[in-house]
Amino acid sequence: MVIDDIEITKIIFNRFSKNFNRAFEVDVAIAGAGPSGLIAAKYLAKAGKNVVLFERKLSIGGGMWGGGMSFPVIVVQKDSKNLLHDAGINTIEEDGGYYSADAIEAVTKLCGSAIDAGAKLFNNITVEDVLLTKDKVVNGFVINWSSVDLAGLHVDPLSIRAKFCVDATGHPAEICKIVQRKCKPEKGPLRLSNFEMVEKSMCAEIGEKAVVDNTKEVYPGLYAAGMCANAVFGSQRMGPIFGGMLLSGKKVAELILKNF
Repeated sequence: MVIDDIEITKIIFNRFSKNFNRAFEVDVAIAGAGPSGLIAAKYLAKAGKNVVLFERKLSIGGGMWGGGMSFPVIVVQKDSKNLLHDAGINTIEEDGGYYSADAIEAVTKLCGSAIDAGAKLFNNITVEDVLLTKDKVVNGFVINWSSVDLAGLHVDPLSIRAKFCVDATGHPAEICKIVQRKCKPEKGPLRLSNFEMVEKSMCAEIGEKAVVDNTKEVYPGLYAAGMCANAVFGSQRMGPIFGGMLLSGKKVAELILKNF
């Protein structure tokens, strides 16, 4: 077989273009492909919604890849292990009511299950702003290549429209901070302008419950999930336990589905 370099280039470009063209107007747009973002994408897509997820890094999975201090093992509680099992992820029952799983298996299978459900995932893309309606409702993301962002190049972005948006960017709460800084919200579910968005020191007992409780709409059209939710409300971080983040992703999917 003769390898044709140009034909290979055409295949890559044409397939990407076809997929990307379907992402311009969607039901739900998610920023951040960590555990909460992947779970949210999976269950929203499974419910028949058109979902697109943008990850600024080359790899998906957020902090789940590294488990605890780069030991590729994650720990979850009993009430969240079924979310792993639903993706075909094996767990081992441990002492104290905990369950452990291989971090690499968890990330790859969560990603695969989201794609199998119908969600569209794009890596190397940074969400640099949000779209607003004239009534100041978030209805989409402004996106650019992450390499453009990292290089500090002055390159205009593109936009995608969504009925609902989710900030699942983890500790930095990147999208919520953009809205706080640029939209100057003085009304809405949480009056984001009044929040410092700085998470407190580690306390898993508080943080694991808080990350689910804090998962909600934080500005019209914009929801916070995962560690982003705890950062928005200034709650505790929880360290290398991932059950709360999985449950947060499931909760934000349920909240959005109720509003369709």
